[in-house]
Amino acid sequence: MVLWVRYAHDGAEGFGMLEGEAIRVHAGDLFAGATPTEETIARADVALLPPVRPGLFVGLWNNYREAAAKQNLAIPETPLYFLKSPRSVIGPEAPIRPPPSYAGRVIYEGELGLVIGRRVHDVDEDDAAAAIFGLTCVNDVTALDLLNADPSFAQWARAKGCDSFGPIGPAIATGLDWSALRVQVTLNGRMRQDYPCSDMILPPARIVSLLSREMTLEPGDVIACGTSVGALPMRPGMAVEVTIQGIGTLRNVFEGPVGAG
Repeated sequence: MVLWVRYAHDGAEGFGMLEGEAIRVHAGDLFAGATPTEETIARADVALLPPVRPGLFVGLWNNYREAAAKQNLAIPETPLYFLKSPRSVIGPEAPIRPPPSYAGRVIYEGELGLVIGRRVHDVDEDDAAAAIFGLTCVNDVTALDLLNADPSFAQWARAKGCDSFGPIGPAIATGLDWSALRVQVTLNGRMRQDYPCSDMILPPARIVSLLSREMTLEPGDVIACGTSVGALPMRPGMAVEVTIQGIGTLRNVFEGPVGAG
């Protein structure tokens, strides 16, 4: 298993392998020939950035059996998805800030994220599985009261695409078995979500294959696999942590809207 991170250090950005408390710096392109250098940097001396900057950020809805049963939803045969703005992406420890104009409920949704490593279009599940570079943690933050604010039009992109509503990280893990993982989310240290990825309705390879029939996926694109039960509103000052063993903990603090008060 390898953990890849992006970081800021001395005014510059870089990427490398996280090895304990050190980062082995790499050059080149993460998805097209990363080359190790002779440099290592202490983890404590850098600020972690989002491990990837996706050109396309896809999120799934209703992709866990327990959540579907609880909400009395039908089991989908194809991905029910929306697009989050790539500009919503933030990394570990960056604050989540709703827009100044919004004072409604904001919820966290801890999810497993797939990071695409090669260009794919209309591929079968074997090729789709090979196109998944690695896995990461995602917090699909949602302005819940915007979603159905207009009864004539569900505003998925608006509710989920605000600046800072797409925390990703802290790393991209390669070599993990997705079906053995659990997504755990704590709010101020209290466990709120704890569910197995094996409860997924559409597994990762099938998700990628079916999406690729409709859109080309490129290296660095991110697909959030959906969430299960336990997503709740946050209050200003609360720390939300999404943990997946083998990937790490994605921690962000929910702040009030900029300019509020």
